[in-house]
Amino acid sequence: MRYLSTRDPSRHVSLSQAIAQGISPDGGLFVPESLPSFTPESFEGLTELPQIGARLIAPFAAGDVLGEELDAICREAFTFPAPLVSLPKAAPGTQVLELFHGPTCAFKDFGARFLAACMARIRRKASRKLTILVATSGDTGGAVAAAFHNRPWVDVVVLYPKGRVSERQAQQLSCWGGNVRTFAVHGMFDDCQRMVKEAFLDASLRESHELSSANSINVGRLLPQMVYYAKSSLEHWRATKAPANFIIPTGNLGNAMACVWARQMGLPIGEIVLVTNENRTIPDFLATGAWQPQPSKSTLASAMDVGNPSNMERLRALYPDIANLRSNITAYSVSDLAIRATVRRDFLELGYVWCPHSATAAEVHRHLVSAGSTKPWIIVSTAHPAKFNDIVEPIIGQPVPVPPSLSELLALPRVETDIEPTLSALRSYLQQR
Repeated sequence: MRYLSTRDPSRHVSLSQAIAQGISPDGGLFVPESLPSFTPESFEGLTELPQIGARLIAPFAAGDVLGEELDAICREAFTFPAPLVSLPKAAPGTQVLELFHGPTCAFKDFGARFLAACMARIRRKASRKLTILVATSGDTGGAVAAAFHNRPWVDVVVLYPKGRVSERQAQQLSCWGGNVRTFAVHGMFDDCQRMVKEAFLDASLRESHELSSANSINVGRLLPQMVYYAKSSLEHWRATKAPANFIIPTGNLGNAMACVWARQMGLPIGEIVLVTNENRTIPDFLATGAWQPQPSKSTLASAMDVGNPSNMERLRALYPDIANLRSNITAYSVSDLAIRATVRRDFLELGYVWCPHSATAAEVHRHLVSAGSTKPWIIVSTAHPAKFNDIVEPIIGQPVPVPPSLSELLALPRVETDIEPTLSALRSYLQQR
């Protein structure tokens, strides 16, 4: 399997090269030259994430050194569950795909741990230290830091928008030390993401540092995220013989792109509904056909505060025709007011507590049911509500229990450096190092 740049298909690399480089030298994102085909029967007898992951990702690693160790990589990465949980008080057939049972209580743990396991094998004979740059709107940085912390062959540089994530998210981003350095950027997430992209294209930095990325621009993040969609859709298919329909909160479109690829390969997935917060770039594009990135707005669902989602480049590469894209994807936007109302209402009526991001999907689910949908829907819950206690607890009027893994991180000292939102500021730090 070869990986091509979305901007220049003549550029092609192996899976190991695509993961190590993170982004193509022309600024494009790596995509597989073709998507393999599966049926539900392809996974007969497979029920666990590591098993399904090894089968699903095998064609993507064909001919690559990582293919020889894929079973071990999946066992190392997928050590926590992604359960489907029923909501008996909601509309019939409603389920929640809980993706927050990893070490940093967010779905980003799946991709980050898989990426770290792959890179550890890619770097075995490397003579230079790797520097991973990661821009985060809240959850990615913590997951990447946890996955790569204290690995001697890598330095991790985390950039997040200062004051625009929850306090517990900020703590998770800055509590590591060692080989992890955290920068609080005086700007928005889009500034952080721009700085990372500019760093990859900077000739002096590429000469002095071996750079890679752990954002969802890295294909090594998307491949493992397909696995929980495969597992949950297969579980639903085996129980009902009907395809699973997903409602997915999205910011940079990585999580959604993984679901789209899984469906494209033949997994039993029906409708895919994307939900943004008040950053409406994706719904507006589907409505108008004009791609117009906007400066991001701060919302309660801070990890989705993205005005220029990178993975739209991959989505448009798959569906270059807007009519075809509209027939495969729908998208909604949810306001902060609706987020608050949904968190409170579903706590009282369903006995379930959402994080602000997952609440956007729950709000759209209620809208679809009210509009007459009788399909069984799976609401994708991307983070544990305890990470957003400053938002959630005043709404529901009681504390949210803190998972043990989060408690451990909250007790660590916090170390970070303020930085201006410019490539020159980032370059200065990296060259000092």
